Amino acid sequence: VIGGSFGAGNYGMCGRAYSPRQLWMWPNARISVMGGEQAATVLTMVGDADPEEIRAKYEEEGNPYYSTARLWDDGIIDPLDTRRVLALGISAALNAPIPETTFGVFRM
Repeated sequence: VIGGSFGAGNYGMCGRAYSPRQLWMWPNARISVMGGEQAATVLTMVGDADPEEIRAKYEEEGNPYYSTARLWDDGIIDPLDTRRVLALGISAALNAPIPETTFGVFRM
């Protein structure tokens, strides 16, 4: 994750819910259910929440160091090391067994 990963965008980027083989974050990345500004607006509309308090909480908990400390991802990498880390991760993923599926080809 190199930028913001919020809500449905997290699924679009193969977030943790899809069990990716690796999930790395850059130091400037942010990850949460929604952005702090959006959360403050929504939660203020549905209740009597303090928008500044909500923004501060989302800013703190959306930090990549917060998510890495809870093992929600594989770690924070220096942007300069991205190519090397991804190459090692792809190399490791190539050696993982791929189980056979229990379903046929989906046609639409």
